[in-house]
Amino acid sequence: MVLTAIIGGTGVYDPGLLDNIKEHIQDTSYGTVKILLGDYQGQRVAFIPRHGTEHKVPPHLVNYRANIKALQEIGVKNIIATAAVGSLSSDYKPGSFVLADQFLDFTRTRKTTFYEGGDQGVIHCDMTVPYCPDLRQALVKGGNEINISVFNGGTYVCTEGPRFETAAEIAMFKQLGGHLIGMTSVPEVCLARELGICYANISIVTNYAAGISAGILTHSEVVEMMSNRIQQVRELIMRSIKHISVAPQCDCARILEETGVKAK
Repeated sequence: MVLTAIIGGTGVYDPGLLDNIKEHIQDTSYGTVKILLGDYQGQRVAFIPRHGTEHKVPPHLVNYRANIKALQEIGVKNIIATAAVGSLSSDYKPGSFVLADQFLDFTRTRKTTFYEGGDQGVIHCDMTVPYCPDLRQALVKGGNEINISVFNGGTYVCTEGPRFETAAEIAMFKQLGGHLIGMTSVPEVCLARELGICYANISIVTNYAAGISAGILTHSEVVEMMSNRIQQVRELIMRSIKHISVAPQCDCARILEETGVKAK
């Protein structure tokens, strides 16, 4: 059984520390998804590169619904997703690892729900605590074991992309309480929550955002920072998996009581 999945963002295109990796194709009503399945310390783990193995899919065109549905259909209960982000706060310096606990959604064109009326019905999913506190705590414990400092909490501002933000936009997001700026966590986290899947985001700070950074922003600096941190990201995730409880105390799965969807 596959209980845990990793969604790799920019710079995280392969599962790294997994053994016996095999490719699995999952057909869903939202599209076909290629999933890599591997073993880690006796556990089966799934991996999806969000942007493809060669980073050919921009953030606004990722098929988020297919990805999350495919993971749910193979039995996944926990998703750990990585994201390269900019920082809006001097507390989160480039190279920092931050576990988002809230988000501000500034996307515009994405499908953000599985429930669009008709036969699917309409569900108003609770988002009070969108990112699973149990998974975040597991990641903190994993970080402590390998001496990686992990900030547990921060507001992720999700923009449409693929362009970077203007300095004026960043100033506004700071006033609204944003700490991190990225392009992928929404609707991913929302869709996972609709299906009762625990979801955590590891934001890897690659640079300060526009107007805070001393120079212009480039994708190459994001990739460079991620390449410098990739081994730590992998070790943090893998070390944390053993701390994920099989009987979580969070309320992530409670939405299933409202939707009537049975957990697999």
